[in-house]
Parts: sequence; structure tokens; C-alpha cells
Amino acid sequence: MARDDTTGDTARHRERLETLDRFIAAWNAHDVDGLMACMAQDCAFHASGGPDADGAVFEGREAVRKGYAAIFAGFPDAQWTNGRHSVFGDRGLSQWRFIGTAPDGKRVEVDGCDLFIFDGPLIALKDSYRKSRV
Repeated sequence: MARDDTTGDTARHRERLETLDRFIAAWNAHDVDGLMACMAQDCAFHASGGPDADGAVFEGREAVRKGYAAIFAGFPDAQWTNGRHSVFGDRGLSQWRFIGTAPDGKRVEVDGCDLFIFDGPLIALKDSYRKSRV
């Protein structure tokens, strides 16, 4: 995973970049416990798709855990590639390409990004966006 270290060299900045490195590794390992180890106690996940303007919203650790597990259930071969992380104060950005097979057998390959808000070194909010192929 490429990292943009030009936005600061503080210990907190490095911790947050390391959190994002661990986070993407946990996604690619399909490791929900590893994902949750990167999340703050008070956390939320806004999925890229869902019924509301901000996607499907998962608030609280148990809801976030279920939201993450649902992604792996829906795309058992999911991988995130071509990643790049940046951190700006208490905000972060990850760019990536998602590749996986949907339950109907259709292959999915789309670019996307996550916007993050940190609480200390951990992720308080993961807000996901992805391209839509038509």
C-alpha cells in the first residue's frame, strides 16, 4: 500500500498511517477481528451503497462488525488493490480498486475511496465511496 507521508511527520500522523496499513491488510485477509482492532470504541461505517443518501449506515461496534462481515459474505473473494493512503490531521483518505465476485457470479472491478475520521490512532468513521459501472 502506497503512503503519502508529505502531510506531516508527527508520531500521531505515523500511527494513523500505520492503522490504515493494518486496516487494508485486514480487509484483504477477510479478518473482521483485525478490522475491528483498527476501529475506535465509538465508531461508524457508512457503506457505499444503501437506501439513504449516505449509504447503509452502521453505528456502534456490533453494527460495524456486522456490516463488515456482510461484505465478505457477499463477496467471498473480495480484494482491495492499487491502494494509497493519506492522512491530514484527524482525517484520512484511502484510494483503492475493489475486485470480487458477486453472489450472481458477476465479476466486479471498481475504483473507490474511503474517507476516515480518527479518534486518536483509531478509526471513528469509515465513509466509503465507489465508482458505479453502467
